[in-house]
Amino acid sequence: MREKKRFPSSRSAWSLATEAVHAGRSDFAALGVHAPPLDLSSTYPVADLASGTASLDSLVAGGGPCGSSVYSRLHNPTVARFEDALARLEGAEAAVAFASGMAALTACLMSVTGGDGGGDRRHVVACRPLYGGSDHLLSSGMLGLEVTWAEPDQVAEALRPETALVLIETPANPTLELIDIAAVVRQAGEVPVLVDSTFATPVLQRPLELGARWVLHSATKFLGGHGDVLAGAVATDDAGAAALRQVRLVTGGVLHPLAAYLLHRGLQTLPLRVRAAQQGAQLLAERLAAHPAVERVWYPGLPGGDPAALVGRQMAGPGAIFSFAPRGGFAAAARLMSDLELMTPAVSLGSTDTLIQHPAALTHRVVAEEARRRAGILPAMLRVSVGLESPEDLWRDLEVGLAAGRSATDRVA
Repeated sequence: MREKKRFPSSRSAWSLATEAVHAGRSDFAALGVHAPPLDLSSTYPVADLASGTASLDSLVAGGGPCGSSVYSRLHNPTVARFEDALARLEGAEAAVAFASGMAALTACLMSVTGGDGGGDRRHVVACRPLYGGSDHLLSSGMLGLEVTWAEPDQVAEALRPETALVLIETPANPTLELIDIAAVVRQAGEVPVLVDSTFATPVLQRPLELGARWVLHSATKFLGGHGDVLAGAVATDDAGAAALRQVRLVTGGVLHPLAAYLLHRGLQTLPLRVRAAQQGAQLLAERLAAHPAVERVWYPGLPGGDPAALVGRQMAGPGAIFSFAPRGGFAAAARLMSDLELMTPAVSLGSTDTLIQHPAALTHRVVAEEARRRAGILPAMLRVSVGLESPEDLWRDLEVGLAAGRSATDRVA
């Protein structure tokens, strides 16, 4: 198995901010480097056939190399450093990186529902809303799974003997609803729970400490943080990681080492970026909630936005994303997206610049209309991922756009 390099100090003595800077760097002194080495090799020499075979057998079994990495689809040192760093931030035994968040989710589902690990356990319980691509993958039947959609407090009733996994996303995309992870884990019993924690990041939420087995990230988002990398990652235990590596090896959803390099660099500023963006999100959500041209705001940091009081108990803060609906329905939402100058009208989230998008028309368009309605994804809803700009500048952009939209509505009336 892969050697686990640990810091010489006690883990409990170091804060997450320090971990974010130093994790995955423990071999730098021996290598004589300061920045993470970027290894672009597609193949690796083997010292001799016996050692090469031993390393290959270890890698195929889901472990680490015993000497040579053999081939980059099996193991890459730059990718491994990012994985080790993320595992430390999540408090996990291991992490496995993939070419995208959807590749990571697919690998999780395959690792527990197929082959020796799954047998005939092809049933999954999931709670809506999820990211639109995740919902579509489960609903499409592409993986041969049977899915039961359940409310978070009704997971226990949805379980079957053949249930392989319970899947939740919290905060939910795009309604920002919070799900009590520990309560879902209790309901699931022996069935493992996977938490998509993309919106929260390990800065605000650590699901493994609440009993989940897997933590999924679209690493494209906050972990990378600059809108220039596509990736996914899963933090879990050693056995779960070995199973994921086997799926990754066979299916080929590997992360490119340059992407891993960018992700490792992104982790160093992750706590600063998340907390700064969260401050801006709180300010904007509060002002939007009081604006006469806004019908509703979804954000855990607002009164009524966190009915189970999970912020401060499960999450360290309400996060950097909110959704809102301007008065005037879909037409008003579409007009506002076009009128904004500072906010970028684009899908994705977690970047240094503020992004605004329309879930029903874009990220969740692949979800059935009735399912969207039941999940509370309204035609007028806009989702905002707050970046690192001045919150006051962002507010001026929104205020001008809302005023223009209100004038247009008044003229029509």
